Amino acid sequence: MSNATNPADLGVREAATLLRSGALSAVELLDACEQRIAERNGGPPSFDGAPDSVNAWTQLYPELSREQARAADERLRRDGDEAPLLCGIPLALKDLYAVAGLPLTASSRVLDGHVPDEDSTAWARLREAGMVLLGHTHTHEFAAGGTTDQVGNPHALERSAGGSSGGSAAALAAGMVPAALGTDTAGSLRVPAALSGVSSIKPTHGRIPRDGIIPLSPSLDHPGPMARSLADCAVLLEALAAGGAEVSPLFPPPAPLTGLTASIPVTDRPLAGVRVALTDRPHVVGVEPDIADGLERAAQACVELGAEVVELPAAAEMVGEDYSIVLFSEVADYHRRFAGREADYRTSIREFVETSRLFTSLEAYLESRRTFAQLTATWEAWFAVNGVDVILEPSSPSIAPVRGGGYESGRLGGDGDPLIRLTAIWNATGFPVAAIPAETGKRSGLPVGLSLIAPRGEEARVVRIGTVLQEYALHPPEPVSPYADPTNRR
Repeated sequence: MSNATNPADLGVREAATLLRSGALSAVELLDACEQRIAERNGGPPSFDGAPDSVNAWTQLYPELSREQARAADERLRRDGDEAPLLCGIPLALKDLYAVAGLPLTASSRVLDGHVPDEDSTAWARLREAGMVLLGHTHTHEFAAGGTTDQVGNPHALERSAGGSSGGSAAALAAGMVPAALGTDTAGSLRVPAALSGVSSIKPTHGRIPRDGIIPLSPSLDHPGPMARSLADCAVLLEALAAGGAEVSPLFPPPAPLTGLTASIPVTDRPLAGVRVALTDRPHVVGVEPDIADGLERAAQACVELGAEVVELPAAAEMVGEDYSIVLFSEVADYHRRFAGREADYRTSIREFVETSRLFTSLEAYLESRRTFAQLTATWEAWFAVNGVDVILEPSSPSIAPVRGGGYESGRLGGDGDPLIRLTAIWNATGFPVAAIPAETGKRSGLPVGLSLIAPRGEEARVVRIGTVLQEYALHPPEPVSPYADPTNRR
């Protein structure tokens, strides 16, 4: 538990406890979050975002939020402890998740005026659980990049919040909202979590249905929850998965989730019996000193908490050409509907879409999908043969880069983006990944992010180990004000 005195600083579980006890109302919690947005967003939502603003949001819905908060309070009064745990908790949706009757733009002028008729499945499940929608948050346009340059990092406004779920990460880091949803095609949950100092879960592919979510590459896209702690992410994931998994022709549906929100044992060695692997992947990729330090500290924490930490060579690496073939083939399939609207894309996204039109070979696409299936089998066998429970590795090779440039000519997303060199492989395999912040980098003073990876269907495993690390050693950072340091408002 934090020592929060402002309700906006509460985590999901803390707020839920107060809401159910009657010590806090959903309307009071909403008021605190809306006040925090007014204080820390840096002005109303804008398309481009000013250099001295966070600008996490594309749209805010104050009237709807108030209506939903009042309904949540009535539900809590009526149902008491029988109400869903998430009832009355404010939520941010990445601007890819459809809400019937509300704008949905993917942070692009291409979709100006687009208003869906139906809710996305993910939002429908959380709406039924009584969550309160604050608004939509910025994505790197059409989720096709890793920087979300219209959003400032609350830890340092001149730095990127990461992408493509940068708006959700920034809103969480600044304490504007306790819970958010993002998506991940190559690292777009894990990279912004790492750069902004928050937590996320990329579930097993198909765990959360993608219906009503604007796609980037459907066979690589993973919807997922974001929050300041991994345990809060797990509460969200449990509700998101409760209605069943997506039926996919690419992967068998993952087994039902069990034990996702189990309590953490109170003992000196809560990771006893756990085998954690460090591979040579970070060394091959090359990571900055603060990132290497964070990985070393986390590995040492695992040992101190009773885990066995082993160093093993990676089973296999993903071939970037295969990733590009799958990604761009699927991008082209979706974006053909916007033919004639090319001038409305930002420069790098227009080039990204134009590049996708070069990927027209069905044979190449199917061969790359077969390669991914073999890659998945190879890694699953590696886990089994070596008796490994999780891999521990950095989420990003670097701290948050300087903001800007992500939409300039020549900045294509996908293979070659340095921010996703460690993350994209786990989209190809569909493995679940829990992303948590390590301690702040000693040299940079900026967040460092770590990932815990396990085979398909093992969300509970990565959540349990990651939550132990957060509860005992790598404590989640408190929300930050982007304006606490005057140099942030140059």
